[in-house]
Amino acid sequence: MMRNLQPSTAIRRLSPLIIVAALLTATGPTRAHDGFDFGGPAGHAPLGVMGDHVHRDGEWMFSYRYMRMHMDGNRSGSQRISEAEIVSPAGEGFVVAPVEMDTEMHMLGAMYAFSDRLTAMVMAPYVIKEMDHVTRMGQRFTTKSEGLGDVKLAALYQLHDLPGQSLHLNLALSTPTGAIDEEDDTPRCRMMGNCPAQLPYPMQLGSGTWDPSVGLTWRAAAGAWSGGGQFTATFRLGRNDHEYSMGERFDLTGWLARRLGTRTSVSLRLAGSEWTNYDGRDDELAVADSNFIPTAETDLRAGRRVDAGVGLNWLAGAGHRLALELLLPVYQSLDGPQLESDGMLVVGWQWAHE
Repeated sequence: MMRNLQPSTAIRRLSPLIIVAALLTATGPTRAHDGFDFGGPAGHAPLGVMGDHVHRDGEWMFSYRYMRMHMDGNRSGSQRISEAEIVSPAGEGFVVAPVEMDTEMHMLGAMYAFSDRLTAMVMAPYVIKEMDHVTRMGQRFTTKSEGLGDVKLAALYQLHDLPGQSLHLNLALSTPTGAIDEEDDTPRCRMMGNCPAQLPYPMQLGSGTWDPSVGLTWRAAAGAWSGGGQFTATFRLGRNDHEYSMGERFDLTGWLARRLGTRTSVSLRLAGSEWTNYDGRDDELAVADSNFIPTAETDLRAGRRVDAGVGLNWLAGAGHRLALELLLPVYQSLDGPQLESDGMLVVGWQWAHE
């Protein structure tokens, strides 16, 4: 099993990804080109990148994103592990194994530029989760949770701005608006007569803590090409009301985009993430059999993943932009057994107005 990673360890382990992203963004030309406009179809990052640009003084932008992530099958380290191995007394020895999970998110966003350098941003997600399970006896069941997630407040501050290049600071605070006490019926609570029961950690809607994040975003463009990179680190301020905190998270991404005509652009992206195990434990999930289900174990939450993405941006006119991005995993190593990602689709709309 992967040990609980410290921030310095996580950053060190992300260093190969930093090199990859630097190479990716360096492949796009960085000299300014007459006529290039960061507001064109290639001027924005792929849709899955948040906080990628600042706005002009007094400009508003409103957005909607729909995100769907599918997870199917389990992994321990970089190896696949079957449900039979998870529930076998001769294997991992758990009573219940997760089989697959779908997460949907409807994200509303707004941005406002107080100056050419400072843009404020707010993002509010509505989250829907569904997980399928199988018990050692072969019984299958599904749990669901749904509601408001953690609302994020952010500030983007321009550090460097030259024709065809920009660098800004990303500062954000995720607020504990998402529930951490979601419940549903399970075979165990029906047998014990105390339904509904507290759901394990992945089925909760928020972190329950105030979570600051800091990052840098760089963009460059010339002619029909643009590219960029972003690094963000997310931390947790103490434990929540259920006496645990989620792990710290480190995200690095780099992208390259090409304009096709005046309204459309396509993009390629690499994204690397690393997250650590949880600290503490929710007593509501403590049962006599500590090996009941992997999703209730705080030391089985860490992991690393690299995704490759392809995206499309389309300018619809009058400040409207439509976009989509598909991300598929090319590498993942999980402190498992833990559900692995099979991919994520992001579809959205943005509207900028002065």
